[in-house]
Amino acid sequence: MTAAGFQIVETDSGPALHAIGDWTALTLGDVADRLIRALGGRKAALLDLARLGRIDTAGTWLLLHVAQASQELEGSDRDDVRRLAALVCSDIDEERSPVAASKGVFAFFDRFGRQIVAFASEAYRMQIFAGRLLVAAARTLGHPRRLRLTPLVAMMQEAGVNALPIVFVMTFFIGAVIALVGTNLLTSLGVEVFTVQLVGVAILREFGVVIAAILLAGRSASAFAAQIGSMRMNQETDAMQVMSIDRFDALVIPRVLAAILMMPLMTFVADIGGMFGGMLVSWATIDIDPVYFVQRTVETVSVSHFWIGMSKAPFLAIVIAAAGCRHGLMVGGDVQSLGHQVTSAVVQSIFMIIMFDAIFAVIFMVLDL
Repeated sequence: MTAAGFQIVETDSGPALHAIGDWTALTLGDVADRLIRALGGRKAALLDLARLGRIDTAGTWLLLHVAQASQELEGSDRDDVRRLAALVCSDIDEERSPVAASKGVFAFFDRFGRQIVAFASEAYRMQIFAGRLLVAAARTLGHPRRLRLTPLVAMMQEAGVNALPIVFVMTFFIGAVIALVGTNLLTSLGVEVFTVQLVGVAILREFGVVIAAILLAGRSASAFAAQIGSMRMNQETDAMQVMSIDRFDALVIPRVLAAILMMPLMTFVADIGGMFGGMLVSWATIDIDPVYFVQRTVETVSVSHFWIGMSKAPFLAIVIAAAGCRHGLMVGGDVQSLGHQVTSAVVQSIFMIIMFDAIFAVIFMVLDL
């Protein structure tokens, strides 16, 4: 290895930097300090790499840091220099821009603009994933033998069957709270008997499917992201690609289909738990007999509320499972990326649940359902 060195030549365009020797982490030494002092706070207008030996990311970062432009590196005839410049240049830009923006009066607009660009990029990636998912689903529908039944059954048990107890308990308490609040309010108006309708409509139409979906997001979206992300970190997905195994057929389709099949069951159990909790609270607070509670529910609560709630279940299941699988496939090679993508999968799933539930509410209101 040759020690790193440099030569600065003044030109009409500004200082020209001639890199000499090997510019690696082991050979740079105090070159960075000497180079910054020699430039005197200026940026090198030109870069000459003719006498440059070996170079790594440390040397590339230093050259990009002291240069006005990176054309000499990105357009170099050396393949290793071009690849290192492409790798490091994006980090240099991200490092410079926030610092420069934070010193001006446009810091807020800079951050806001970056958030808008990030949101648009995320929406674009979601559309790409949705398109690939539709193609894989159509391919599986046309050739059912492509479907892997063992992972499908395993995912159904993990995402659905194992979640039924916690779904029942959660909606039991939700129904109890609705009945308790409704009883206190309606008793003051002298119409406490309408607590039955309040519990029935709220649970069957909204809370049953929403609570089941949120629990599916918390349990399964995070699990899907973590499972696929771990495979990404261990390069198992790369091995699948080498063996010509489609990742969507093997990893995404079984999870999405399992969520679609189990979400209606979870919603049904959630409805039972919520109605049971409301019935017990009504019995304990305003002495509504359980038999009368069931009878009045059948007579006054339309079955359409039940089907409206159930109609949301498959769509929300697709959104949740797709978010978990997509973020799992976005995991990089480090643990920090895994944690970030798992968190993003859960947060995005819950956000989509609330947003689409509001959209469905507006649609059903316009349809007078």
